[in-house]
Amino acid sequence: MKSRCIVVFSWLCCVNVQDALATAYNLPPIKGDNVITQYKDDVPLTRADQDETLLDVARRFLLGQMEIVRLNADVDRWHVKKGEVVRLANKRILPDTPHEGITLNISEYRMYYYPANQPGVVMSYAHGVGRQDWKTPLGKTTVGKKVKDPAWHPPESIRREHAANGDPLPEIVPPGPHNPLGAHALYLNLPGEYRIHGTDIDKIFGIGMQITHGCVRMYPEDIEELYQTVSVGTSVYIVKQPIKVGWLDNVLYIEAHPDLEGEEMSKDARYAMALSLIKKAIGSSETSTEPLPEFDQKALNDALTKLDGDPAPIYERLPPIDQETNNFLPVLAPPTPPKATVLKAKAKKASPSLASRTHKTASKGDKPSVKTKANKATQKKITTVASVKKTTSEAAKKATSKAATSKHEGSPGGYFHGQ
Repeated sequence: MKSRCIVVFSWLCCVNVQDALATAYNLPPIKGDNVITQYKDDVPLTRADQDETLLDVARRFLLGQMEIVRLNADVDRWHVKKGEVVRLANKRILPDTPHEGITLNISEYRMYYYPANQPGVVMSYAHGVGRQDWKTPLGKTTVGKKVKDPAWHPPESIRREHAANGDPLPEIVPPGPHNPLGAHALYLNLPGEYRIHGTDIDKIFGIGMQITHGCVRMYPEDIEELYQTVSVGTSVYIVKQPIKVGWLDNVLYIEAHPDLEGEEMSKDARYAMALSLIKKAIGSSETSTEPLPEFDQKALNDALTKLDGDPAPIYERLPPIDQETNNFLPVLAPPTPPKATVLKAKAKKASPSLASRTHKTASKGDKPSVKTKANKATQKKITTVASVKKTTSEAAKKATSKAATSKHEGSPGGYFHGQ
């Protein structure tokens, strides 16, 4: 056990920071799946090497502020102690939009970009959105133009607001470190000069919050990367999807986010929205009277209560025989999703085992045939093997649990990633 912990620790020290900052995801290989995974680990973690804030950790891993705060509800946002474990984001459900161009889901403060020259890949970035009184508009538009080192001409309404707060603005804010547009801007074909742009050094920790005057604000390195790859005319879908559902390897996940500032959805409305999306995902119509499959009701309720944006498995189906796959070249290693074991067991009840079929044949009162005797022998063999497997499985689980406790020194399950 001790030698294993040493190996794990050595691996942790060698994790490359750039790997931890990767924003490129493979689209799932199975056609119809729409859950993406950044790390192989189910619950990726990092450990603070000094006293800092959750905002510092978010900045290091290019996550949004509210995103990391919700994932670490028990951690003090303003005081992460040296050595304290912080949870990172991993799985994401793609928004329900065409897999082309740019999608901005303002409910989760996150962008999804499908590069035209990289089929099978999606890039995801954190961003800030408009405040309650300066809402980011919804709908489909395109990138109208790209500007490097843009000057900012604040509208009269914004100048009045700043003046009232004792922070008057000039008519033109020139390019530079204190320009709110940052060094790169993508102008959208919308009235009012809405942009996807960078940020100044004064507001860099506002990424992943509802804080702008309607524009979409990104980290400097993210907007620079996007600026270099996006062309004028690229489609931009701006949506508000606080609840998303999606498949990955025949497991159905649900992801739920809180309401935006100034909005309030009731629990009943949120539950109704979730059920509607679940019906759509399993191919059932809104008017269908057919009962839904037996999914994990507790997991669903937890997701709709926590609203932490972390996809949770709620149902597992039997894989179809002729499952189609997307012909994409891999960029990252394929993910290993968590298994909804309770639901898996329920799903298997629909397919009687060999042992149950043998029992049914023998219960007719007829004289056992040679075939029935063989089946009984097979049944006994299956029972014996199952018992051995169960014992082995339980032992493995105990060993794994003990190893995880030693490896993480009491921290939640998962693997650590570079600082």
